[in-house]
Amino acid sequence: MQKLILTSLVLISTGILRAQAVLDADASDPVKMGWMQGFPPPSGKIVSAIDGSFFKFPALRYSVCHMREFMPTTVVKASGEKGYHFKSRLDENIDNLVFTPHNSEKSMTWRESLAANYTDGMLVLHKGKIVYERYFGELRPDGLHAAMSVSKTFTGTLGGLLVAEGVLDENRRGADYVPELEGSAFGDATVRQILDMTTGLKYSEDYSDPKAEIWAFSAAGNPFSKTEEGPSNYYDYLKTVQKEGEHGEVFGYKTVNTDVMGWIVSKVTGKSIPDLLSGRIWKPLGAHFDGYFQIDGAGIAFAGGGFSANMRDMAMFGEMVRKKGKFNKKQILPESLIEDIMNGGDREAFGKSAYSSLKGWSYRNMWWHTHNEHGAFAARGVHGQTIYIDPAAEMVIVRFSSHPEAKNSKIDPTSLPAYHAVAKYLLTK
Repeated sequence: MQKLILTSLVLISTGILRAQAVLDADASDPVKMGWMQGFPPPSGKIVSAIDGSFFKFPALRYSVCHMREFMPTTVVKASGEKGYHFKSRLDENIDNLVFTPHNSEKSMTWRESLAANYTDGMLVLHKGKIVYERYFGELRPDGLHAAMSVSKTFTGTLGGLLVAEGVLDENRRGADYVPELEGSAFGDATVRQILDMTTGLKYSEDYSDPKAEIWAFSAAGNPFSKTEEGPSNYYDYLKTVQKEGEHGEVFGYKTVNTDVMGWIVSKVTGKSIPDLLSGRIWKPLGAHFDGYFQIDGAGIAFAGGGFSANMRDMAMFGEMVRKKGKFNKKQILPESLIEDIMNGGDREAFGKSAYSSLKGWSYRNMWWHTHNEHGAFAARGVHGQTIYIDPAAEMVIVRFSSHPEAKNSKIDPTSLPAYHAVAKYLLTK
């Protein structure tokens, strides 16, 4: 039982899982498959965190819209009755836009790309108005969906906000703010190096290696069952991460950076990431629906991947960033912070990383920057989650998905050219 519970935690913490069966989007539709339907559901249609089945494809397609039913969570309060409402001007032409995937010579329509990428929800804003909105599977307009590593962008944005306000000094060490990190790899890493993931860590997320550090990190975050061996929560684990190489030289996308930043942010503000996100961003935006974060056994939010939210509320965040921090008649984030994000990060450090398919990209404040001709940048999460912002086209895309392959490298060849095709079309409107 302990092993099964641990397996489920590893899956939810990393988001990495190979498909158990390759069904297309229609055949794997969670409503058609009947997951968790009935009183009680048939035994073959029950999915659970205990045996890890909730995060196996195709059951994953149900679970991403129901995470709070499987894992303990804590709320991110919305604004209640003062919610912001988008205006809509739907454009039916978008479905028929044609583009060529990066890994193919055969063209594809936008509508076809949605099924190819197992899309659960897609929303496109142009100049602040909804021009495209679709829901599939278990997702509904009033529903919430797992954001996966898009969660990192919220944590990084809060960290960058505190730097912009002078609460954090980006040149000071992690241990200056969290003394418990002294002696760990993060002790002498600067806030900037943590925010941009240029830390040198002896930490592997190679899931094929049973000795990889990811397993110990996941075990520490297991809220259901504990042994006397090893760290008992995320923070206890972060204190054990050791240094390898030099900080500041190479981009290395590792989830523990985000959870360290979450710890630093909470230490200096006296607030949890969910509470700070609610007060500084979610409520001011006019978000309609409470979001939530998964938590470990100590009640610590999984800052690196545990957020679930509503699609229109996510679009509000994206539009606020596109508008350089201003939204709902408020300057919610400093313009200087958004300009820093929009400028991108260290392209040389990124170029030394393993992300050869994202040539010329960079990473700043836990945002991915394409450095394409439109200056597009994005929040990204496994299985296809994204907030994609194209400043030149005045466009924001929010996509929720449950692709059977976790890695975005499997999804990008279709998604990235599709987004750019819509952007080029909207430039003509």
